Amino acid sequence: MNGVWRNLLAACAIIAFTAPALAQPKKQPPAPPAVTVPDNADIAYGAFQRGMYLTALAEASKRAQQSDPRAMTLLGEIYAQGLGVGRDDGKAAQWYKQAAAAGDRDAMFALAMFAFEGRAGARNVDEAARLLESAANLGHAAASYDLGLLYLQGQQFPQNFNRAAELFRNAANAGNAEAQYALATMYKEGRGVPKDPRQATLLMGKASIAGNVDAMVEFAIAQFNGDGVDKDESAAAGTFLIAARRGSPIAQNRLARILMAGRGMPANPTEAIKWHIVAKAGGASDPELDLYASKQTAEIRDAAEKAASKWLSTRAALRP
Repeated sequence: MNGVWRNLLAACAIIAFTAPALAQPKKQPPAPPAVTVPDNADIAYGAFQRGMYLTALAEASKRAQQSDPRAMTLLGEIYAQGLGVGRDDGKAAQWYKQAAAAGDRDAMFALAMFAFEGRAGARNVDEAARLLESAANLGHAAASYDLGLLYLQGQQFPQNFNRAAELFRNAANAGNAEAQYALATMYKEGRGVPKDPRQATLLMGKASIAGNVDAMVEFAIAQFNGDGVDKDESAAAGTFLIAARRGSPIAQNRLARILMAGRGMPANPTEAIKWHIVAKAGGASDPELDLYASKQTAEIRDAAEKAASKWLSTRAALRP
């Protein structure tokens, strides 16, 4: 799932951060999330949410015998993830198909992911697209987002920016952070919607609050510069810090520059060089910060290198 709009830009002056080129949303949909818990959650879903998978399996099996599509979807999820039982894509697909035939949108979405990934059968992108369309028509936010990607890319369907924006909007209104970010990029460039920097920034802010790291970076840049939002260097610095800790090389670079200049938070040479080293390890080089680091004392550089090494090793240990 490759990005094709986002490129790391050369480091810009701290006085006016420049946003990275927009990132095209990912080419293939993500793996299916856990099933949506219905408002009137029954014993099976309650057990599932508490990690009592064998109880969930037993209760869902009883409900499935009564032709309950939500119970069928839950059984599909249990077998798809191997929760309390051995993973069995064949059984998962059977339950998903029964639930989808009964109109369950989560099951349709799960089957679409199976078709994209070639689980329980040959990979079938056309069938995946059909299932996404069905789930999106029933209001499934993730399906609307993924379907929007297909219209954006013009592979399974003729490329249609207007339709992509419509689908992203549906998902964004339902709170999908990826869709909020994708729609924001379209407003920023005027693709499928009128160009509207303020609307783009508003959506970036929503996606940022929801935890989308790319949106955090762009919203922080807008905050720092006062583009489409009130200028607030301190708030921008805080957002960069969150995104930096979550592994964004762009945010790490911007944070290093903030700590170098003392804008938005107090200047701190050790932390500035630390984040610069971390950003470089992620591919975000910066000759100006290289020069800044070279002018610091050996004691500051050594402390920064130790802190960066510790951060990078901890990060690596957390990776699956």
